[in-house]
Order: sequence, then C-alpha cells, then structure tokens
Amino acid sequence: MTEQAVRWTAEQVLALAPDDASRKAGGRLGGAGPWSQIGGSASGSLWGLCKGSGSTPYRTVVDLAGPAYKCSCPSRKFPCKHALGLLLLWSAEGVGEPGEAPDWAAEWLADRAAKAARPTAPAGRPADEEGARRRAERRAARIGAGVTELEQRLADLLRGGLAGQEQSGYAAWEETAARMVDAQAPGLAGRVRELGTIPSCGPGWPARMLEEAALLHLLDRAWLGVAALPEQLAATVRSRVGLPASGEGEAVRDHWLVLAQYDSVSPDGRLTTRRIWLRGLGSGRPALVLDFGPPGRPPGLALPVGLVLEADVRFRPGSAGLRADLGERSSAAVPCAEVPAGVSTGAALEAYGAALRDDPWLESWPVVLGPVIPIPGELGWQLADAEGTSALPVPLTGAGSRSRPGLWQLAALSGGGPVTVFGECGHRGFTPLTAWQPGSPEPVPLA
Repeated sequence: MTEQAVRWTAEQVLALAPDDASRKAGGRLGGAGPWSQIGGSASGSLWGLCKGSGSTPYRTVVDLAGPAYKCSCPSRKFPCKHALGLLLLWSAEGVGEPGEAPDWAAEWLADRAAKAARPTAPAGRPADEEGARRRAERRAARIGAGVTELEQRLADLLRGGLAGQEQSGYAAWEETAARMVDAQAPGLAGRVRELGTIPSCGPGWPARMLEEAALLHLLDRAWLGVAALPEQLAATVRSRVGLPASGEGEAVRDHWLVLAQYDSVSPDGRLTTRRIWLRGLGSGRPALVLDFGPPGRPPGLALPVGLVLEADVRFRPGSAGLRADLGERSSAAVPCAEVPAGVSTGAALEAYGAALRDDPWLESWPVVLGPVIPIPGELGWQLADAEGTSALPVPLTGAGSRSRPGLWQLAALSGGGPVTVFGECGHRGFTPLTAWQPGSPEPVPLA
C-alpha cells in the first residue's frame, strides 16, 4: 500500500460522483481488471491506464490534494467514471510503492503545481487554494441541504410513530441514504442505513431506533452550527458527517500490541470493514486502524492478535483520538511476553464517559478489564470484578452476543476464576474481544 495520503473509504469516494450512473460505472471499474500502469507518488497523486471499448486506453490522473482529476476519455462528467474507479481501487488496496509518474501524468501534475504557485489578486492566495476553498464551500452547502432534508425525515418519523416501521421496510431508508450520498455526506448515509436496519433486529428495537434517531438529530444540529464549535469537536463532527480529515494528526512511535481484530459487513453487503485495535506499550495509548474490502475481497491489512510491532502510528483529527493509520514498521513483529494490565469495571465506565466529551457519537471505548469473572445469568452475561463489588453487562448483540460461542469460550477459559479481557465498553455494556488466562501471555480471540 502506498502512503501518499490517508486512504478514503469507498463511500467517501462515491460521494464525489456527479450522479447515480457515475457511481455505478465507477464501482464496476474499481477493480484491477481493466487497469494497467497503475501508480502513485509520495506527494499524493494517482495515475493509471484504463482499457475501454477502443484500442487506446484512457489516461487517468488524480491529484488527491484537490482533489482534482484529468482523463483522456470524452466524458463531460466530473469526476468521470475512470477517475472514480481509480480512486476506488486505491481506497481498497492501494496502488503499490510510490514511484515516478509517466510523462502524460507528470505534465498535468507539473502544470497544476505551477498554477498553485502563482498568486492571485487581490487576496494573494494560490489559485488552487482559492479553488479548493470554493469547492469546500459548495460541498458544505450541499451537506447543509442534505442535513435539512434529513431533519425533515426524522421529524416525519416521530410524527408518524415507530410502530409502522416493521411493515414499511428498508427501501425508504435506503432512498434517504442515497440522498445523503448525493449531498456528499457519506457518514450521514451510513448512519441512515444503520437506522433503517434496526426494526429487523429483534425485541426492543423501538428503544434502539429512538436512541439512534436522537444521535442522528444531534449530529445534524452539530453540523448546522459547526462554525461555533471548539476545533476538536468540530473536527469530530466533520469526520462523522463523512468529510476527509484535513491536515495531519499527531504521529506516535511506539511498540504496538495487537489487542483484537474482527470484520463487519455494511448493511448493503458492499463493504467489509476490518477493525484492528492497538495499544502502545510505552504510551499506553489506544489506536483503531480500519481497513476496507470491496465486494468479494477481504481487507488487505491483517495483524494477528498478540503480536507487538514497532511502528509509527499517525492519529487522525477528531474521532476522540482513536482513529489512526499504521505507518512504517521498524522491525519484525514478535509475540508479546506479558498480559496487558487491566482496570476495574468502574474505571472502564469512567474512561468511556470521558471520551464522550470529545465525541458524543462514540459507541464504545477500548478497555482492558482485569481481573474479572464471566458470570452467565437469566438476564444475560456479566463481567464482574474479582472483588465482587461491581459488574458490566455483556450486550445481547454484537461481537460478544450470547448466541455466539465467544462467551462460552470465555467461560471455559475462566473456569470460574479471574481472567483479563480486552473489549469495547459502551452504553450497552462491555463486548469482550480477547482474553488471557492469569500468568499466560497467549491471547484467545473471542470475536
């Protein structure tokens, strides 16, 4: 994978499409089949030849800093389907090591760099910076219009009541999500799709749907007033709406322990998301690395649980300081020789509560609990402090669901005694992902 820039998600790429037809065509081109001479530079540009119906491949170049696009195809759409396909290919698996651009790409990139260096009157800004500002304003206006429309949809939902949602089906929510993609707000689109799936999730769905609708409303109102928010919270709001992170975050060099890794699939089945939890052994800082796989292909990044790797990790602005990208690794990964230190259930709740101040939409916070004892009961499982003073419930859905073998595996590992458990602590309880027996550094994945 090239490190020219922070890779976007597929939804962020598709939000650039001028219409639905371009989204579908770009999606079909987002694979390696029709492409050749694909490459990228460390400064943030991509290029490739895409074979069309004619004998001469189309020359496609993308400048990620703009973003800006150049293609030899006759399409008048901007960006064209070839630029979208190249971006989707890059977002899924990268384009190899940074290298020299071919002449046809280098000429356009050099011309853009020259124009950006020329001042414009009266503001004195580089031409491309001024253009980027105007594009950002247009996108903000489109997102604002989408947010206003979404607020009306939520108002209609509450006015009509939740009782009919089981019968009304998912189609109306998918249509609303598509409208959010048209508004270039893929983060809102994802939350709308999740909202639409709740009525089919079993008992208690009305309460969960009301909770998620309230959080979506809060995000809408935050976007409409984003200019007045503190910068860190404003960055979180922009990230939650779906805007790519602006600027570079803090880089931390450490020995990183891989605490957990698991995959989830989007409601429409088109995107696989791999979540990898890391913990700095020196800094104690948690980090969440995400990787994505298009339909039919798993994510490319895989880090076995329990390994320690020395690497640079760059944290993205917003996201409660969790979201990060894995940089250059200094040495081969080795197994961890000790069990990570755990905290009490009360301390876990305090950590999650503190994180909510920076990101009110944060569903969970990574915590190592220990020593705790898994206890099954009529109302569900709990993880209780070894002293027996307090406990955290385990949610009935998610990676630690009662219907999955992970909890019974945890109970067998415990044998009624204390264990150390890593997982995600949220408003519904604690979802266990990895466990360690006392005195054994060998991790047992539960997800």
